[in-house]
Amino acid sequence: MTETMTAAVMHSVGDIRIEQVPRPVAGPGEALLKVAACGVCGSDLARMFLKGPHRLPLICGHEFSAWVESVGEGVTSVAPGDLVTVPPMIPCFRCPPCVEGQYSLCEDYDYYGSRRDGAYAQYVTGPADLLLKVPEGLDPRAAAMVDPCAIALHAIWRTTLRPGHRVAVMGGGGPIGLFAVQWARIMGADEVVAVDVSAQKKELALEAGADSAVSTGPELEAIVGRGFDCVVETSGVPAVEDIAVGITARHGSAVFIGIPNAPVTLSRGTWDRMMRLEIDVRGSWNSFSAPFPGAEWTTSLHHMAVGDLKWQFMITHEEPVEKVPELIGQMCERAVFSSKVLFLPNGEL
Repeated sequence: MTETMTAAVMHSVGDIRIEQVPRPVAGPGEALLKVAACGVCGSDLARMFLKGPHRLPLICGHEFSAWVESVGEGVTSVAPGDLVTVPPMIPCFRCPPCVEGQYSLCEDYDYYGSRRDGAYAQYVTGPADLLLKVPEGLDPRAAAMVDPCAIALHAIWRTTLRPGHRVAVMGGGGPIGLFAVQWARIMGADEVVAVDVSAQKKELALEAGADSAVSTGPELEAIVGRGFDCVVETSGVPAVEDIAVGITARHGSAVFIGIPNAPVTLSRGTWDRMMRLEIDVRGSWNSFSAPFPGAEWTTSLHHMAVGDLKWQFMITHEEPVEKVPELIGQMCERAVFSSKVLFLPNGEL
């Protein structure tokens, strides 16, 4: 094995270079991971082309699966050849939220692709005990999509969704939205409406199982009726955050996953509705619970493995890691249509 690897290295905002860098070595308690597939999260676009990460230089990428290449001293939880999905957060396990098992709220966490090197590279190292082995036969590409799937599930579990409810998923044609549509179906929702501005993404939402897919504005207004018992907001668009609360039903719940990059304002009418209808507004952050990484991850893996969750239809790109700067830049500029984009740093699967 060579001592170097190919990686997309971020040197500053918008300056991402394909370079040969030293291949990492697994230390005690760690595993060296050969990256199978790494997806693009919406947060990658902002991190790489708008806001910047916590440190530079940095290799981004946190939605990934990998094969264990080798293990460091003391590792018994995984072995070379194992296919794993990698929870991107590395909690401290010491702070008050961690002690309570609320790992998504860790106060001193590490994170692949933003605080430590991630998986837009051929290899990465990380704590072996935090890896999650993949069920036999599950495609490595599916394993790389467990993170957005678990994020959708974590958010829905923070709502009051029950069988028979009406559900609206804002940004319903993106990966997290497409998984949210499917989770709502699995949990017995009577009606699932996907809301998206893209005609192509609305088609994906229908394929995911939505009863209808509409744009904001007149199309959505025509079907709101009494409102939706559960609204899942994944887009992070400030105007859509306001709409999400404004279409929630009496004693319903709206949960927010999307990360806005501008101030969010609730209109007077939306605020009145929230108060008078006693709407429950909740944030949702990451996807983890106890025992780490949590039931969100194990449940996602199970439903993927048995075929309850569709994932392959949402993949719009499978590219080598050398395409990271160009393609993610195009995604940030909305110059290319995409839903789930996967990079395969070690070649086709």
